[in-house]
Amino acid sequence: MCVGLSAKVVSIDKGTALIDASGVKRKVSAELLDDLEPGDYVMVHAGIAIAKITEDVAEENGKLMEELQDENGERDH
Repeated sequence: MCVGLSAKVVSIDKGTALIDASGVKRKVSAELLDDLEPGDYVMVHAGIAIAKITEDVAEENGKLMEELQDENGERDH
């Protein structure tokens, strides 16, 4: 199973996007997305922004990931 991570784009520089995923910032390739801008939301897989998504989709994805972590006992309470 492949899992994508939803994140908000903070900045873009020469094909690399700085993203914020639940407070964790990292750089990913943005080469696949032509019209990406700071403030956009993306789905990231294997260090590559693979698709633009809406803020609603990003929030729903985050909630689902939290639920999965809770069910698997992976979150600290």
